[in-house]
Amino acid sequence: MAAQAFAELKSMASIPQTIPPINFNLPKMPTIQYFYRTSHPIVMHNDHRQLNWCRNSTLGRKALAITTFSSTISYGGRLRRNPKGLFLKHFSDSALQKKMRTTTEGPDLQHFIRRAQPQAATQLSSDIQSLAAENSLKARIYHETYGCQMNINDMEVVLAVMKSAGYTEVVDTPENAEIIFINTCAIRENAEQKVWQRLNYFWFLKREWKSNVKKGRAKSVVPPKVVVLGCMAERLKEKIIDSDKMVDVVCGPDAYRDLPRLLEAVDYGQKGVNTLLSFEETYADISPVRIASNSVTAFVSIMRGCNNMCSFCIVPFTRGRERSRPVESIVREVGELWEQGVKEVMLLGQNVNSYNDISILDGNGAFPTGNSWALSQGFSSICKVKNTGLRFSNLLDRLSIEFPEMRFRFTSPHPKDFPDDLLFLMKDRWNICKSIHLPAQSGSTAVLERMRRGYTREAYLDLVERIRNIIPDVGLSSDFICGFCGETEEDHADTLSLVKSVGYDMAYLFAYSLREKTHAQRNYVDDIPYDVKQRRLSELISAFRESTCQRYDSQVGTIQLVLVEGPNKRAPESELIGKSDRGHRISFRNVPLTDVSNLPLHRMEIAGLGDRPAEDSFNLVLNGNKRNPCIGDYVEVLIRNSSRATLFGEALGLTNLTSFYQKSREMKKLAQMQQVI
Repeated sequence: MAAQAFAELKSMASIPQTIPPINFNLPKMPTIQYFYRTSHPIVMHNDHRQLNWCRNSTLGRKALAITTFSSTISYGGRLRRNPKGLFLKHFSDSALQKKMRTTTEGPDLQHFIRRAQPQAATQLSSDIQSLAAENSLKARIYHETYGCQMNINDMEVVLAVMKSAGYTEVVDTPENAEIIFINTCAIRENAEQKVWQRLNYFWFLKREWKSNVKKGRAKSVVPPKVVVLGCMAERLKEKIIDSDKMVDVVCGPDAYRDLPRLLEAVDYGQKGVNTLLSFEETYADISPVRIASNSVTAFVSIMRGCNNMCSFCIVPFTRGRERSRPVESIVREVGELWEQGVKEVMLLGQNVNSYNDISILDGNGAFPTGNSWALSQGFSSICKVKNTGLRFSNLLDRLSIEFPEMRFRFTSPHPKDFPDDLLFLMKDRWNICKSIHLPAQSGSTAVLERMRRGYTREAYLDLVERIRNIIPDVGLSSDFICGFCGETEEDHADTLSLVKSVGYDMAYLFAYSLREKTHAQRNYVDDIPYDVKQRRLSELISAFRESTCQRYDSQVGTIQLVLVEGPNKRAPESELIGKSDRGHRISFRNVPLTDVSNLPLHRMEIAGLGDRPAEDSFNLVLNGNKRNPCIGDYVEVLIRNSSRATLFGEALGLTNLTSFYQKSREMKKLAQMQQVI
């Protein structure tokens, strides 16, 4: 009889692993003793959470163990779902033949086989849902994010996935959470070091949970589950999993939908790991849960991945190949943000201006091919150039028309994807900000070739000149890496001269750190000493500050449209702060203002003509009620002075996007007429 029971249990090993856990209402099983043919007993204590391994100290071999408090069966070392609620653990057919008897305190094996009958599928589904609902009431979430804006948006996607699974409560401190998310960045070594420091602290919260609760240091109901997300999860999954039980779940950028299942697997003693990259996943159907719910700015991811394969960059290996969201899903999300009061949207992508929507077919069932697919003049691509579908300019055209009072920015682009139609669209639409991030990485053609950037120093400078010819008031920002493999002092001097020649409004400057799996790691030698990298970085920062001061000083005397984002932290009671169209931070006093959006111009004087100062360039008829600006208002601000990072001005009136730029164009036309006269 025992042999037949074991044969039946053995046959269950073929049941697929995808069958969900089953909740059984079985009586508590007493301690069971298992005997080999020898007289040495092996004792196993029941545990519905943990899987206990039993070992006979004399024989030195794994023993047979059965308990009713698990819905999983393991055969040959693999975990399988067990519909009869019995947990069978065995490693050889000979072990199955061992004699077994139970103590007199409890029922025998046949008793439990008879009682563990499968329940109806509908009832099981109901039990699972109720159990999930019960767990979600207790599991509170804490999250931290490191790295770029894409990681911030990814965290919002994760919160949406968890909310749909019933995890609704988010706390501000890790000590009060049962689930801790840390969204990681693997672009630079410094970012990874910060993550490891935080993981050590989270491990302390897990390891010393009882002591922390007793001392009042922690208030979580159970020891927290630590979940590593993002680029570092994909790149270092083996190292993270093996880090002395520091982490419970490792989830890559394309597997966030799987998080509820991975967290559930932890309850059954497993490690939750899913770092598979996808050719299709864009989370287009998920409406992110905004982290800063009261903010007037928001991020919208429009594409994921990168095909450029720059030699220094790990993004293609942690984020996968390029794939873009359908235009309609982006328009839907932006519409939802507009209804929530958002006034500015940052469109995100690892290579955002390579956007390519191939989800829409024309009347003949083919992809649209009417767009120009030429790259920026003088630029090349290591991957195949696309020639079907909708481009980034098509998306910006649609968004700017449907939401005329919403500002649009985008990051991070590649210089190769700035065709003329995109530049002229930015010039003509006032709600597309005149701010372009144009990563150069180096000013040396030789270094750019080793970086596999697809352009020369001369081609980059020609593109800058063309952009400024089409959009004269554009603000430029960039990325630079100093100390790349083989960089000479002459190469470094070329980079310094490029920074001074272009004159950037903003730049992100870094010393090179070698990343595993990249082309540079496989083919080059990181031969620049650390102290040389730091010296070159310091010189690069000095060159940038010298040029950026000129860009900020040029704004003094102009009138800028500022979107109010909140109080100035340095003077929260008296000053407000926001961003201009070019992305400059502008601070001004919080005073009552008149709404001038619907008032006509009484008289226009052009700054620099006659003896009138710049502040008299607009002479407006101001009447009506005044009020203090609120977060989300557009304010006309006259710039009085500048620093290296902030402009300071005087608020003139409340307005809106359309009114401000229509009046600005009228003023420019009047200026041209007066110059002719």
